[in-house]
Amino acid sequence: MTDARTRTPVVAGWFTDTQGQDFRLLGTRCTACASVFFPREDAFCRNPGCVGGELVEVPLSKRGRVWSYTDGRYRPPSPYVSDPHVEWQPSVLVAVELAAERMVVLGQAVPGVSAADLAVGMEVEVVPGVLNEDADTTWTTWHWRPVEVAA
Repeated sequence: MTDARTRTPVVAGWFTDTQGQDFRLLGTRCTACASVFFPREDAFCRNPGCVGGELVEVPLSKRGRVWSYTDGRYRPPSPYVSDPHVEWQPSVLVAVELAAERMVVLGQAVPGVSAADLAVGMEVEVVPGVLNEDADTTWTTWHWRPVEVAA
């Protein structure tokens, strides 16, 4: 049986709509100063030292290192969808440093990963995730997953 729900990004244009290995967060890079932005910037370069350049879409690094993390034990505010009639399940929020882009990106850990499973400096990778589902729509997002160390 196939799922008839429409897959809809929580925020359009912030990540690819592909699954698996091709999934990436999408940012913008200024052609004048090479600054990279996430969330995307489409209007102007936010670098105060830049004279301004064209902003082009760039896929961000797939992997980064845990910069910080915490348990999210409250219902998040809008734009996140949260049904008040459904028992709230805490999630782990992870701040990940992308070395190549010189930035920190926040997101949830994959379901099943607790704060006890993480450590500052641990390598993680971005993967497609689901924020919420209703009868018609699967709301997609990104999650951070620890990279398994080969034994």
